Amino acid sequence: MRIPRIFSHQALAGVSHVELDESASRHLVKVLRLGAGHPITLFDGLGGEYNAELAETGKRARVRIGAFREDNRQSPLALTLAIGISRGDRFDWVVQKATELGVAVIQPLFSERCEVKLSGERLQKKLGHWRQIAVSACEQCERNLIPEIAEPVKLTQYLPASVQQGASSTKLVLHHRTELDLRRWQVDNGKPDSAVLLVGPEGGLSQAEIDMALAHAFMPLRLGPRVMRTETAPIAALSVLQFQWGDL
Repeated sequence: MRIPRIFSHQALAGVSHVELDESASRHLVKVLRLGAGHPITLFDGLGGEYNAELAETGKRARVRIGAFREDNRQSPLALTLAIGISRGDRFDWVVQKATELGVAVIQPLFSERCEVKLSGERLQKKLGHWRQIAVSACEQCERNLIPEIAEPVKLTQYLPASVQQGASSTKLVLHHRTELDLRRWQVDNGKPDSAVLLVGPEGGLSQAEIDMALAHAFMPLRLGPRVMRTETAPIAALSVLQFQWGDL
């Protein structure tokens, strides 16, 4: 049986035992039916992971902490995915798969064609939900540093800020009407250490928004002759970027 990986909300450095929250305890004890002495792996999102074993089972399982390992399995390409928020569970799926693909930052965006309206308490609840999806994806894919899920902002706010935040990054906006594909881009520009990928919601970015992105130093990028859905395009693009410049 694969050794379960569990995220701890408590910092683990210098700690001999830790009590897991009810959700993690239920997963280990009720779902996986593990008993005392079973090995698990713990990580706290601060880097590295710990060998551990169940010391006590119950509503709040108690875990004995063992040796530390430093491997974070981070991509050498620091990727930011800036993407319009989509409806239903599409955005949840993007957060999960982008985490598995090694993205460092996910920036949710409100754009012209975005049909999702979030504010106040509802926005904070949704943000917490996305962050938990990223944590669960890290547990599965063996990442030890959790990607940042940034506060959603309007695209018109994000683009000016990206000039400073991503000053040294390669910045790409998906645009199916351009002729510039990644092979041609790499010949002209070489291999970057970081990249920002901008993707629209359902219906894509408007021409005005694409023009605004280009005016803020984004380069247009085409992913072949077919128009992909909002949940397909970022995953395809991230996979290609990781293959070309990262660790796939």
